[in-house]
Amino acid sequence: MVRKFFPLDKNYVLEQAQLSLENSLLEYLVDYVKVQYMLQHNPLGLVDETIQRIQQHQSSDFTKLHDFYLTLSGIFRFRYYHHNQLEFIFSGEEPFDRYCREWTEEFKKWVRTFSQHNNFIMGVLELTVFYPHEAEAQFIGNRLTTFAAQFFEVKIHPQKGIIKSA
Repeated sequence: MVRKFFPLDKNYVLEQAQLSLENSLLEYLVDYVKVQYMLQHNPLGLVDETIQRIQQHQSSDFTKLHDFYLTLSGIFRFRYYHHNQLEFIFSGEEPFDRYCREWTEEFKKWVRTFSQHNNFIMGVLELTVFYPHEAEAQFIGNRLTTFAAQFFEVKIHPQKGIIKSA
């Protein structure tokens, strides 16, 4: 399935780089959010049922975060690579490797920034640690996508893709 987020979104090398990093970056996201929750909401380190579930959580199933990841990927391409398809890299670095590095750095920076917002932390934990029902998971996923759209001041339109907010 071809999923374009805006009319000039034709940078397939960047998209492939982003998709190849999905599991490792989502694992980083979940681990970082769990640590931030502990620091922000449990600075004394008291263990209750919620904290115990977070600490014992071990999963590699990030399917409920997949749409959010695709949204962030599209926003990255929209913000940094929306005017061109591919560019010449004169350093000798392969485009795939460069895009992997750039996307990883930016994604981790965004996760650190997002984790300062309680809505984001709770949304990620609800989707990964506390496993909601399917309808509820879709609602929480939509809430995370809305958070990203508001954070970056963009709109995600079903037909037009990503556009700047007015």
